[in-house]
Amino acid sequence: MDILGLSAFYHDSAACLVRDGKVVAAAQEERFTRKRHDAEFPVNAVEYCLAQGGIQVKDLAAVAFYDKPFLKFERLLKTYLGYAPRGLRSFTLAMPQWLKRKLWTSDLIAKTLDFDGPILFTEHHESHAASAFFPSPFERAAVLTMDGVGEWATASIGAGRGNKLELLCELRFPHSLGLLYSAFTYYTGFKVNSGEYKVMGLAPYGTPRYADTIYRELLDLKEDGSFKLNLRCFDYCAGLTMTNERFHALFGGPPRRPESPLTQRDMDLAASIQAVTEEIMLRMARRARKITGEANVCLAGGVALNCVGNGRILREKIFDRVWIQPAAGDAGGALGAALQVWHHHLNNPRAAGPGDSQQGSLLGPAYSDEELGRFLASRAIKAAPLARRELCETAARRLSEGAVVGWFQGRMEFGPRALGARSILGDPRNPQMQSRMNLKIKYRESFRPFAPAVLAERAADYFDLEGESPYMLLTAPVKESRRIPETPEQAALFGLERLNRPRSDIPAVTHLDYSARVQTVRRRDNEPFYDLLKAFEALTGCPVLVNTSFNVRGEPIVCRPEEAFACFMRTEMDYLALGSYWLDKRDMAAASKDKSWMKEFAPD
Repeated sequence: MDILGLSAFYHDSAACLVRDGKVVAAAQEERFTRKRHDAEFPVNAVEYCLAQGGIQVKDLAAVAFYDKPFLKFERLLKTYLGYAPRGLRSFTLAMPQWLKRKLWTSDLIAKTLDFDGPILFTEHHESHAASAFFPSPFERAAVLTMDGVGEWATASIGAGRGNKLELLCELRFPHSLGLLYSAFTYYTGFKVNSGEYKVMGLAPYGTPRYADTIYRELLDLKEDGSFKLNLRCFDYCAGLTMTNERFHALFGGPPRRPESPLTQRDMDLAASIQAVTEEIMLRMARRARKITGEANVCLAGGVALNCVGNGRILREKIFDRVWIQPAAGDAGGALGAALQVWHHHLNNPRAAGPGDSQQGSLLGPAYSDEELGRFLASRAIKAAPLARRELCETAARRLSEGAVVGWFQGRMEFGPRALGARSILGDPRNPQMQSRMNLKIKYRESFRPFAPAVLAERAADYFDLEGESPYMLLTAPVKESRRIPETPEQAALFGLERLNRPRSDIPAVTHLDYSARVQTVRRRDNEPFYDLLKAFEALTGCPVLVNTSFNVRGEPIVCRPEEAFACFMRTEMDYLALGSYWLDKRDMAAASKDKSWMKEFAPD
């Protein structure tokens, strides 16, 4: 039985195909359209999922959509009526989309797919919870979801047991941890729904001196993690921005203009909202443990991408084990909706453990060496495929010499993180690597940290991490023995002045506070990437690589070889491992002469 899961119309639309309870394929629409966070109906992702499953639309048993449009519309109407006549402009902008399309999602699905079978709708946080619990390795677990808003819920606590999932309590709009964090994302000059990572990365450069103001003026936080926001300071209920003049007066002026220089105030604001967010996450987690009595927890929703908060939940030992859905945001809702229908609604059995069933989250398209060879021939590039061992040894040697390598292997990742299939790699021991990769490869802010990928069996030698972190969703401290202490002069510096100094013997992946967003790698999840790490370890003694997503700022992670090659040529990457083919930038003279074809793959 094949069930197609869909998410669409808000941000990060996606499709997922589940066959007899197993995830066959999943992908975000942005990877095909090259529009970052594409919210349109995921026609390309659907086409890929069906092709990967070897089926047509007529073979589907059901289509599952990740939220309930009528409930969401009810919330929208009640909110606007509650604020009327204020908010008229926002209302008139939103209504055409709802009346023409979003309210008629069932008809749109049937017409777009030419599907006459059952179309089922799960609630938004039910989809998040299902995406977290059903692929997890746990037979039973508490489930905690946190995001901006679904229909009405903004956070929920539930319990998963066997093939059943029950949501026990929820926090409701307009009181939302995700929207609170997004308000500060907007205020510090970053883009809502995509710049939250930047706030999290900026936080260690500041001090949380505004945290008391947030607690006192913006937030009435209870011991159980529930809270009410002071809505007089926000504008998202009826306006067109996240914050208003009352909010701005609390923190000393208007929002930072995008792309303007960062100030110490911006860094302190980031540190403050991150500290408050972590406290709320901890209280919600303790509440989940108390009301479910479960020893393990599963997390999903956009806030569950806050890997610093996730790491705090793990280190505080609120639960024995933590599992986080790799596509924790709206894209993962497509997967959750399909699994919820299969297990919970259709009452099909579920077998948990010992590992998760996410398959390393390598659920997207793959390209054979034959396909890659044809692509290279079309660009007049002469290259011969290498055996796996030779490819890994060549890449390891070049990485150890300071090169930056694009790594395009196997099936693309599902979710926002590159996990060794569509990655850009570097040597973490090189103190210049973070700066070089940020400024000359990724073209992004210099303060942004990079993640370490480490052999799972060697992780404990480098990081204070209990268990594994296969999806780069937990931060952990770098081991004390590997740190380089600050001198008094360095400790006296402020903000970005503290950026360029080694903090450990793997400086390129050690953040300002000696933390790292760790990815542990096992061979069963990703053989080519594991073999590369082993080759690098054999050559250098270091089982760690810098791992960042294969894209530049403003564009999605690459999907096809065309995009990988264009990104390789547009940046200062030195080498590209395209499947079994090893490409040296210096040999690309023929492809460099005529760059007109690259325009097709340029970011928006």
